[in-house]
Amino acid sequence: MDTEVDRISSLPGNVLDQILSDLPIRDAVRTSSLSRNWRYKWSSYSSSCVRYSMRLDTFRRSNCVSDIDRWILHLSRGSTKEFVLEIWKGQRYKLPSCLFSFENLIHLELLNCLLKPPSAFKGFRSLKSLHLQSVTLAQEVFENLISRCALLERLTLMNFDGFTHLKINAPNLQFFDVGGVFDDVSFENTLLLTQVTIALYEKVKNDQNMSRRSSCKLLSFFVNLPRIRRLKIHNYFLKNLALSKIPSTLPKSWVDLNYISIHINFNDFEENAVAFCLLKKLPQLARNRDVESPRGKGCCGTTDWLMGK
Repeated sequence: MDTEVDRISSLPGNVLDQILSDLPIRDAVRTSSLSRNWRYKWSSYSSSCVRYSMRLDTFRRSNCVSDIDRWILHLSRGSTKEFVLEIWKGQRYKLPSCLFSFENLIHLELLNCLLKPPSAFKGFRSLKSLHLQSVTLAQEVFENLISRCALLERLTLMNFDGFTHLKINAPNLQFFDVGGVFDDVSFENTLLLTQVTIALYEKVKNDQNMSRRSSCKLLSFFVNLPRIRRLKIHNYFLKNLALSKIPSTLPKSWVDLNYISIHINFNDFEENAVAFCLLKKLPQLARNRDVESPRGKGCCGTTDWLMGK
């Protein structure tokens, strides 16, 4: 019998690309099993946007770690603009060095990953949005990553380790959301920053001298805050600030602030005093907009204020 002609594989490249682009990413990847000719065709389709979410128990059983490494390698040869990788369980997945060669990346989102860029890494020149959750990276790596992404507009950091000093140098940053355990936050060259949410997940240390040093560092957060419009202070950040004094004057740039949300333990006198001290230094405070009452018999709540002229 004559060998049956593979009519699909013989179609023009642009037609094949269109077929693949109409398939869900999982189905597109499955086409790699059709034949040797189709093994890597899917990677050219997925070069614009990739989202991959998995449970690590499945990840291990199917021995997918090396497969994901190869998958990222293939994507690095294309023009991927969005990349989301979520590992929900188990040890943190060490990202292959080829991820840091994505030259056209605009959005990067990682969950439960270990980042160790190669020494030659010069940053993501097109990156505008970065979301890191449950990640590990060294202090120097973090600072270089942020400072070398000149177009970065949105930065979210949640439950990280390996670094405790949040030095943010991002000239185009507009949105910053951080929640974790850290010693201090400082901003450099961030005049466009307008929205900040900050949550400290660790209670004040028993060592009062150490706690005061830590709170003094956190206090510089207010001094270096740029032209902020919306500010949210949650968890133990206010508690740590209670060990120091709020500056007698706040930056003039705070005149743009029109919304502030503060998480307060209403049974803690020091927290209430710090919150009052902070709020009374905001002359543009117009009226109490909304108070979210604590649930049940709890002693914590979130109070929101709207500022205006």
